Amino acid sequence: MVSAQELRLGTRGSQLALWQANTVAARMAAAGGPVCRIVVIKTDGDRLQERPLSEIGGKRLFVKEIEDALLRGDIDLAVHSSKDMSAVLPDGLTIAGVLPRENPLDAVVLPIGAGGSGLGAEEALSPQPSALTSIEDLVAALGTSPSIGTGSVRRIAQLTRLFPGARFAGIRGNLDTRLRKLDEGAHDAVVVAAAGLNRLGLGARISLSIPAAACVPAPGQGIVAIEIRRDDGRVQDAVARISDAAAMDALAAERALVETLGGGCQTPVGALASVVDGDRIEIVAAVVALDGSRLVRGHAGAPRRDAAALGARVGAQLLADGAGDILAEARRTQGTPS
Repeated sequence: MVSAQELRLGTRGSQLALWQANTVAARMAAAGGPVCRIVVIKTDGDRLQERPLSEIGGKRLFVKEIEDALLRGDIDLAVHSSKDMSAVLPDGLTIAGVLPRENPLDAVVLPIGAGGSGLGAEEALSPQPSALTSIEDLVAALGTSPSIGTGSVRRIAQLTRLFPGARFAGIRGNLDTRLRKLDEGAHDAVVVAAAGLNRLGLGARISLSIPAAACVPAPGQGIVAIEIRRDDGRVQDAVARISDAAAMDALAAERALVETLGGGCQTPVGALASVVDGDRIEIVAAVVALDGSRLVRGHAGAPRRDAAALGARVGAQLLADGAGDILAEARRTQGTPS
């Protein structure tokens, strides 16, 4: 029987992070688990808003302080966007469970009224329905040299293949901040995770979800992960009550692929695993040169029980097909260790 003793749940303080943390807490309570007290922890990623992630150590800057608090025993569990987590966790920590996966794809967002009927500022108080139904529509709408707001090296590497003349610019901050900058004219479009928009009730702003055939999403995108100390059986039992098995298997495959490729958050690696036919899992992955000039793709399937082995196998195939050279060049360009 799970103790009703309160658990301290560590999270970042952004709107999306708090949505994730409160959703985990509510689901645990509904499942008969212990009450969670939210503990907001500010990370370096939150403090260093003006610099690109690729320059300051990658997305793990959004989890390091929280993981340190977990290791010290200051909190009992941590909730993260799984795509921010390192492929290899600190000793003593483990992912105990995940929430069901949201839309894992990248989403293009156009300014309010873009492509519409010339709405003025007062008329464009709410997002207009998008007429975009395909990548071809998107290319036609944005033209040959759009300004696209994204700092993700993975997105830039893949989108450069679609928009060779595009100008990409880093855009940091909460989703509402990014959308405000977009609507004020800073960019012709921004590219963000569809999952975050949907979770914050902003799904109507999605102009087009980019198919994985055009832009493979980040490993773990759309999955909320619950991290605990490996030896904490009480918390493990509580988390197990709410964990989604399909999302857990998909995450295992994607993380194994990234680990095989050598890890790293700010690398041009995309991976998306999906459960099909109930007991089978498939994964598609891509490694792309930063300038979009080279692309290595992989795709395979296996029984769900072999999810991690599948990810490792596809990662090894990508390396055999030349992904190692692409990643080594990307790390040299970014000045990060190999």
